Amino acid sequence: MTTTDPTATEVAPGEFRMLIDGKLVEAAGGGAFDNINPATEEVLGQTADATAADMDRAIGAARQAFDNTGWSTDRALRQRCLRQLQVAIVGEQELLRAELVAEVGTPVMVTYMAQLDAPLAESLLWPAELIDTFAWERELPDNHAFGMESWQKVVKEPVGVVGAIIPWNYPVEILLAKLGQALATGNAMVVKPAPDTPWTATRIGRLIAEQTDIPDGVVNVVPSSDHMVGEQLVVDPRVDLISFTGSTATGRRIMAAGAPTLKRLFLELGGKSADIILEDGDLETKMAFFGFMCMHAGQGCAMLTRTLVHESRYDEAVALAEAAMGTVTYGDPTDPGNIMGPVVSARQRDRVLGYIQTGIDEGARLVCGGGRPAHLDKGYFVEPTLFADVDNSMRIAREEIFGPVLVIIPFRDEEDAIRIANDSEYGLSGAVTSASEERALAVARRIRSGTVSVNGGIYYSAASPFGGYKASGLGRQNGSEGFEQYLETKTIAGSL
Repeated sequence: MTTTDPTATEVAPGEFRMLIDGKLVEAAGGGAFDNINPATEEVLGQTADATAADMDRAIGAARQAFDNTGWSTDRALRQRCLRQLQVAIVGEQELLRAELVAEVGTPVMVTYMAQLDAPLAESLLWPAELIDTFAWERELPDNHAFGMESWQKVVKEPVGVVGAIIPWNYPVEILLAKLGQALATGNAMVVKPAPDTPWTATRIGRLIAEQTDIPDGVVNVVPSSDHMVGEQLVVDPRVDLISFTGSTATGRRIMAAGAPTLKRLFLELGGKSADIILEDGDLETKMAFFGFMCMHAGQGCAMLTRTLVHESRYDEAVALAEAAMGTVTYGDPTDPGNIMGPVVSARQRDRVLGYIQTGIDEGARLVCGGGRPAHLDKGYFVEPTLFADVDNSMRIAREEIFGPVLVIIPFRDEEDAIRIANDSEYGLSGAVTSASEERALAVARRIRSGTVSVNGGIYYSAASPFGGYKASGLGRQNGSEGFEQYLETKTIAGSL
């Protein structure tokens, strides 16, 4: 591991202002909150701290833009604007990269993957291109009913105003996915970024205002340190759909708060994904994946945090996993050799350390890690941590830790592995490894989760729907399924 102390990331001051009704404005009353670098614990700068009045204005602007402009019906305008936004973001891509490293604490290496470059390549352009080929209308057979003959057609229309609530772990990737599909389908939006990582969203808000033809009010970006400001989106009847990515606990709260106004919901929530290694699986190859689990300090909802190994190879797997954890390079996120930086905040660090202590108290064997790195005296770092002799009933096997913590669980046979994998309230992702792809695929089909990787296959792309079963959420991000969740369906009939 690196022994380099994290140093302040060199970034230009971030965009302080929020975007409301096409204008870059400060918060009502001039309030602001600090943006903290999690690798150094230093203040990067400040961001406008929206009030309830600011959010009310943003919702009103979005409602007005949807109801009283041509945005919802002008597909050519939407396509042009998405392409303009793509060009604008690419123009500031390297500034955005440095900003991600500074405010998220993500290793710069990861920005060349899912944090920035991968979503930027597809998330806006794929739905923009789908505008041309999507079946916005389809004809049904003539209908003969009640003594009348009628023609029938099905029409797809935008839902209306979308409240997009963005998490802190992959803020650009998730914001671009929501923007691309919600805007391509003709909706207006109010974006509420996480207070831990506001600048990437406010930067994109500025680019929308300055470098695109998106009409005023169609996109509003409203940062706030007060989570109740975000909750206004959930309870306000002018908002038609909530697109939320975050914890299952918050997802449940959103469902309850949105019930009185019958909110449409897309919820991409937590996970405790199982990585099943059958007895004929290649453990040596899987060794790299054990360390990969620590990428971005394990702060990913689809991370394979439960490794299930056949009991005949359990000791071998634990030894390989321990060796892999020892190869994880971590520390200064600006160092391109590091795959792991800090967790996002002191609160998150303490939460992860609390789970580690819980695992010890439950009787799991702490193989390595388990504390704060002695060589890093600043930053919200947690050591890569491995637990063995874990029972699936333990909290560290059942609850989402969102840190660099891997648990290894033995299984007796294939049926036992499937049972353990599915014995979870979550169902977001999973993986199966076997010398036989046919066998691995058969197991994958029985895993109750929204995505499954077979022998290392990558399911991530703008065309691939991503989301979960059970408590991992409702709906899908990306793909045609994600596109359609931002649409209403209308049937129209006329007499012949």
